[in-house]
Amino acid sequence: MTEVSGLPFSVLMCVYRGDDPEHLREALDSVTVEQTRRPAQVVLVQDGPVPTPLDEAIQRLVAGAVVPVELVRLPVNRGLGVALTAGLARCAHDVVARMDADDIALPERFAVQLPVIERGADVVGSGMLEIGRGRDDVVGRRVPPLTPERIVESSRMAQPFNHPTVVYRRSAVEAAGGYQDFKQMEDYLLFARMIQGGARVANVADPLLCYRVGEGAYARRGGWSMLRTELALQRRFLRMGFTTPAQCVRNVLVRGVYRLVPEQLRRVAYGAIMARRGER
Repeated sequence: MTEVSGLPFSVLMCVYRGDDPEHLREALDSVTVEQTRRPAQVVLVQDGPVPTPLDEAIQRLVAGAVVPVELVRLPVNRGLGVALTAGLARCAHDVVARMDADDIALPERFAVQLPVIERGADVVGSGMLEIGRGRDDVVGRRVPPLTPERIVESSRMAQPFNHPTVVYRRSAVEAAGGYQDFKQMEDYLLFARMIQGGARVANVADPLLCYRVGEGAYARRGGWSMLRTELALQRRFLRMGFTTPAQCVRNVLVRGVYRLVPEQLRRVAYGAIMARRGER
């Protein structure tokens, strides 16, 4: 039986031209039909024009959803930070769960995470499984740092949350300045600002989401463009006072090298680091 007690919450998803219609269907079903604790609303942001098959799938899914879905269409593709900001403005509830349009939430995700928010956390993430061709093709697991102390400590070096898994209070996000247009790093910058502002943070070890690792996933984390973004982020952290000069130098060396090593080595290193984050 679906649980309906407790705080009402919204789910915030973004879709763009590169998303697969079937993956979107699986993602939307996983946060509505399949959940033991369903949201009161889904906000789906379409970030720019999409191909006809995806557009038709969006219309069909919105019309047939078991919970109200508000579709927000942006006329041009602006990137995830801008799309999430537009979506947050349309969320009817202070508690908001993030979800990507190609991932799969496990049925107990919200039943596990919402009580953590109801006990006072401003943001809570979880572990997640990396999958290949489908939910049964598990290729890896990411374990986040688990205690508030470890979350704060590790945030000076790496993103302390698996962004697609987070549930947060919109008021806490807005107090930290919201999402900013910072290519592929908008989530890390937001959570750093929230932590710096004293947000109450939490993670659960349970893998509550299946994260698709498609072709090119690790390639996109490297290269000169990502190195430039990395350096810009580290400069921002230093100016904010979020990191010390010594931490900044360490991050530039470690994270900068990571951006430039061959893809296969990056895959191995990333998997080893992520798998151990919650064990320390």
